[in-house]
Amino acid sequence: MGHVFGRSNAQLPRAVRGEGCYIHDAEGRVYLDGSGGAAVSCLGHSDPDVRAAIHAQLDQLAFAHTGFFTSEAAESLADLLVEHAPEGIDRVYLLSGGSESVEAAIKLARQYFLETGQPQRHRVIARRQSYHGNTLGALAAGGNAWRREKYAPLLVETSHIAPCYEYRLREEGESAEAYGLRAADELEAEIQRLGAESVMAFIAEPVVGATAGAVPAVEGYFKRIREICDRHGVLLILDEVMCGMGRTGTLFACEQDGVSPDIVTIAKGLGAGYMPIGAMLCTAQIYEAIAEGSGAFQHGHTYHGHPLAAAAGRAVLTAILGRNLLPQVRARGAYLQAALTDTLGQHPHVGDIRGRGLFRGVELVADRDAKTPFDPALKINAKVKRFAMDEGLICYPAGGTLDGKHGDHVLLAPPFIISEEQIGELVGKLSRAIDRAIAA
Repeated sequence: MGHVFGRSNAQLPRAVRGEGCYIHDAEGRVYLDGSGGAAVSCLGHSDPDVRAAIHAQLDQLAFAHTGFFTSEAAESLADLLVEHAPEGIDRVYLLSGGSESVEAAIKLARQYFLETGQPQRHRVIARRQSYHGNTLGALAAGGNAWRREKYAPLLVETSHIAPCYEYRLREEGESAEAYGLRAADELEAEIQRLGAESVMAFIAEPVVGATAGAVPAVEGYFKRIREICDRHGVLLILDEVMCGMGRTGTLFACEQDGVSPDIVTIAKGLGAGYMPIGAMLCTAQIYEAIAEGSGAFQHGHTYHGHPLAAAAGRAVLTAILGRNLLPQVRARGAYLQAALTDTLGQHPHVGDIRGRGLFRGVELVADRDAKTPFDPALKINAKVKRFAMDEGLICYPAGGTLDGKHGDHVLLAPPFIISEEQIGELVGKLSRAIDRAIAA
């Protein structure tokens, strides 16, 4: 027994080597990484260009505190991100992960309104069954009931509206477009209930990740959201920590929804697991309000803008763009969707298979016709994870899909370099794990 304080008291295999889409443990077992860990390892586990970039940066400069210096690594990564960012995005604040990025986004929204003479704006609206991180501010914004439960007394009050969750919430006979507008209009109603003058931001994931399993918004939803935010002077924060950086087939997931945010957060795929890195990006308007006002964003971390992390992020981004991986994500994503549908589409306990690009979710149900979730006491998602590992597959099952307590899904987010043959391996192992979990 070692002294590492793990996520739980589970005895885990010890990873010793990563190669391509696989991780090897100390006992000689090999696991296909079907979820990129948590949608992180987009380039696999042994990319030579990223490793070389980190080594080169280490030889030149390992660390310089951002209270005293900037660095070429940070500057060049920021330039590259802005070059390919949604319209209007002009500044990049580099951090060490997704929770930090969301925390910075919320703080920035508040300071923006202080700088522009609107101190009464302090409320955040988010969606139920969202996840925005584990720091207290990010956790307060998130709408996942079980993640919030223990820490509820410590969380800043946040309003939560319904998610855009077509499989569960679109009514019989309702068109997808009509449903999307109805779902978006909940934001309008909540702003009016709170008083528009008190609301500073609405935060949402373009494709919901960990809590609901790769749930994309229907067409038109985010365009209506953008209109509502503009009408009431509310900032739109899009959380692309999990779904961004090419995961859905475009560098930024919101490109497919036809909208540009005021603030966007990224992480996970930006560093591809080679270094801890995230970023909060914002418009020139927001940046200039602070630059020309107090002159300083009252926020910061010791390791934000870390040169090694920035060098890794730039190498990852260069690889995604330079190797033409975005079209590959779209093509392999379609192949994965077809393989899942062929194998599990008629499974009596698979209710929905969804997602975009190489970001896919399989929702498990006790009754397919009635969409009835399994009894949470059965812990189906935990069993799927255990049997998948036994099969030699890393995937990302979770529970509480429907309401934070009921529902099970499996999230898939394999490396962008996955082959069609490996997709077949993934689907076969997942299918066996699901069957074993339900039979157990």
